[in-house]
Amino acid sequence: MLEKFFQLKQTNTNFRQETIAGVTTFMTMAYIIFVQPAVLSLAGMDFGSVMVATCLASALATFMMGLLANYPIALAPGMGHNFFFVYTICLAMGIPWQTALGANFISATICTLLFMFGFKDEIIAAVPDSIKNAIAVGIGLLIAFIGFQWSGIVVSIPGTLVGLGKLHNPAVMLSLFGIIFTSLLTVLKVKGAILWGILTSALLGIPLGITKFYGLISLPPSLSPTFLKLNLFAALRFDLILVIFILLFLDIFDTVGTLIGIGEQGNFMVNGKLPRAKYALFTDGVTTLFGTALGTTTLTSYIESAAGVASGGRTGLANMVTGLLFLLALFFSPLVKMIGGGYQIAQGQILYPVTAPALIIVGSLMLQNVIKIKWDDLTESIPAFLTLIIMPFTFSITEGIAFGFISYCFLKLVTGKMKEVHWILYLFALLFILRYILFH
Repeated sequence: MLEKFFQLKQTNTNFRQETIAGVTTFMTMAYIIFVQPAVLSLAGMDFGSVMVATCLASALATFMMGLLANYPIALAPGMGHNFFFVYTICLAMGIPWQTALGANFISATICTLLFMFGFKDEIIAAVPDSIKNAIAVGIGLLIAFIGFQWSGIVVSIPGTLVGLGKLHNPAVMLSLFGIIFTSLLTVLKVKGAILWGILTSALLGIPLGITKFYGLISLPPSLSPTFLKLNLFAALRFDLILVIFILLFLDIFDTVGTLIGIGEQGNFMVNGKLPRAKYALFTDGVTTLFGTALGTTTLTSYIESAAGVASGGRTGLANMVTGLLFLLALFFSPLVKMIGGGYQIAQGQILYPVTAPALIIVGSLMLQNVIKIKWDDLTESIPAFLTLIIMPFTFSITEGIAFGFISYCFLKLVTGKMKEVHWILYLFALLFILRYILFH
């Protein structure tokens, strides 16, 4: 029955090959189980509840992708989305996480409707490729910058704002080990390099007194602290319109970009198009609604699924294996607590030496898109540069996109290339300018 449903013969695969692919994909993306609770807890969300929400939402989304679209592409809360949620919406803007979840739910609703009625192409076409690639690079720089702060390698210093931390501190040394070890595994193309790096650092931290062993297996933590705690009414505010748009924007381009990339790698594309794409896109939108209700951020297709495709994954059967492993992870909450917990080195200063290296490595991988920016065209390269550099310098994805949109429209206007700019981009550039005038 499985062979017929997932069309294993037609795609030249088998049960064993799909199982290996599913396990491989899980190994490469399982770090999100540790990172997501650590990040969202900074906004005041319950660590254990977020871990459960992450596993349940990832499992459901991965199952749906496999069953509806029959692709070996797993989903989980997106890196970049979680940092925008915490650092920009909750910490910088002072929005309660319940309201931020409400905004995320509204964004996912719009995203689902756009995918259902085919309006996604208009939005995708509106943003120039240079800005799209710069956004990916900027998010990578921001994630890496946060990783360096979490590791203690970069610290706050009066006068220069940032500087080098105390490298002889045991927690910082553990972070340095994690970066070197994970880098080595990544270069050697070890499957699950980031996960193995996290687990090895956690084990090494036990005798150093940096990580605490709480056990391995237990019943899953309670979901009640975050379940259905989103505040939709509070999210219906004028100053959150741009936030909702950026959540929508990030979701669309993350998903479309990942689907195209993996589609090309797995030879799923037919005449330049991805068959059953509407089911894949629908899955992305509707499962984010479910995930937000549980208490986690936007779910998106994971580029790490490419590891599973490289291992032979060709159908949604691989996703069934990946989804089951996410459910199994629910019973390892003590391990998640040990890995994702912070280590206090001074009053008010907490480091995350086990998960910080993962952020730095993930950030470095996201910088690959920098070569796709048109650096020889200044009307493209300057807005792209402002986009990618403003994000880490202001700790805000929103500000990076705003500077990029505004400068792009301005430079095209003054050089007589206004027709190269989509009207949607002009609209949002104007909204960003009004936001700075009225709220800054």
